[in-house]
Amino acid sequence: MLGVTKSGVCIVRDRDYLFSKVGWHDVERNQIHELRKAVESMDGNRLLNTSVDDLTAYFEQKFQIEIPKLLTDQIVVDQRETKIDVSQDHNRRIFDRSRPIHITGTEIEVEIPFIGEAHAFQIQPTTYSMNLPCLRVRGSVIVLRIVGTDLNAEGVKTEIDHTVAEIQRNLSSLRINASGLAAQLPTQARSAIDSRRQKLLADRNLIGNLGFKMKERPGAQQTFTAPEVRRKILPTLPPASSAPYMPEPTLSGADYEHILGVLQNMVHVMERSPSAFTTMDEESIRSHFLVQLNGHYEGQATGETFNYQGKTDILVRSEGRNIFIAECKFWSGPKMLSETIDQLLSYTSWRDTKVAIIIFNRNKDFSRVLAAISETAKSHSNFNRVLPGSIETVFRYCFSHRDDKNRELFLSILAFDIPNSSVQ
Repeated sequence: MLGVTKSGVCIVRDRDYLFSKVGWHDVERNQIHELRKAVESMDGNRLLNTSVDDLTAYFEQKFQIEIPKLLTDQIVVDQRETKIDVSQDHNRRIFDRSRPIHITGTEIEVEIPFIGEAHAFQIQPTTYSMNLPCLRVRGSVIVLRIVGTDLNAEGVKTEIDHTVAEIQRNLSSLRINASGLAAQLPTQARSAIDSRRQKLLADRNLIGNLGFKMKERPGAQQTFTAPEVRRKILPTLPPASSAPYMPEPTLSGADYEHILGVLQNMVHVMERSPSAFTTMDEESIRSHFLVQLNGHYEGQATGETFNYQGKTDILVRSEGRNIFIAECKFWSGPKMLSETIDQLLSYTSWRDTKVAIIIFNRNKDFSRVLAAISETAKSHSNFNRVLPGSIETVFRYCFSHRDDKNRELFLSILAFDIPNSSVQ
């Protein structure tokens, strides 16, 4: 099929009009639907054993639409003789238009290379040109065919430029639409992943009791906190795996928050009465924390749930594994903090381990210390993201395991200014 342009050049109408098969809104809805469908169909063990951030990035990339980019500096043309049917050319004196009448003419075939997804040329953007080009997409090139009996370079060049400009206008509109979709995909992906994870975890009874219980002692002194109900720490089952493995106990989020609250309230007492602690070293201060923590919780088989191993660790263990670790350190600089994080990472080989670092500052610029804590943590090679709940002196982070980026741990850094008694 031929079409005569304003420049008098005949264009061969190949296949369908570009940018006309499906509307953008339908495409956008379909991409989000297919993303959620892909999350739902993913193997449960694979999903649970992969970092949420990594999965989100994967699905975001998978369902983005790469709008083609024309490589106009690589356009090539070819020329050949061809037979042209002029029976319907009303500018010619033809007495019998009922049968084809062919004359010899010239055909110019223009190939416009592009990179990107070819099927995007079928999408109609929300804003589009009414003069849609009717061309053929062949592999990674758009083919424009121009025929005529008296073609000239100026007319052909004008038509090529006009066609390229029309394509570029529609592609520009599509890029605006695609950027809107790209902005939605991370939220849509994370929502779908979180929803599926919650269902899988619920289905596998991860809130079941693994035999490790922590409950508040009857009559516990409420010196530092006042919980409203008796508390138990119930380790939860980890994601299932296709290979045999021992269940991994983990600490619930509510118990983690309560433990951090006990630690914070103990430090507030130290801040208010610095003279009682001014000569204490890390081990002595840690012992005070152990007393308060064990005043709130009791263990499975012994009277002491919280204990220590090594020099500075405060531990909660279940099934022979650490499910909570805290380190008490006096601030001596970013190097100390980085080494402490490395130390915690070396202890944590199980998913969802929850850890804490308690930093005491004595007679230093506390504002500068807080800034250094944030900068040091975020620059660590295993840092993933900042978690909600961070405040001026409490920093919450998600870190990856040192040997497996798909295994995550939750790190809280609590910083406290403990002046010497002589400063008071």
